[in-house]
Amino acid sequence: MRVLARKTLKDFWEKHADAEQPLKAWFHETKAAHWASFTEIKVRYGAADALPENRVVFNIKGNTYRLIVHIHYHTGIVFIRFIGTHAEYDRIDATTI
Repeated sequence: MRVLARKTLKDFWEKHADAEQPLKAWFHETKAAHWASFTEIKVRYGAADALPENRVVFNIKGNTYRLIVHIHYHTGIVFIRFIGTHAEYDRIDATTI
């Protein structure tokens, strides 16, 4: 998969140092993946949640942080839409961000 907006992850872990290694691990695993559907994501990331319009929520660092991505399965592109604390996640509409 091709992950767009890696800088968003880097900017986040510069403010939240404990998120750096989990986000780097997620990034490298996602880059090496070839997901064709949410079902394939769920096999690897059991706590991931599907949202409408091919959006997926990942729990990062034991659910301390939430990562929302929008996936174009047919082109293999993953767009980072949001990364934040659990409290920040609770204040957004994950289906439209």
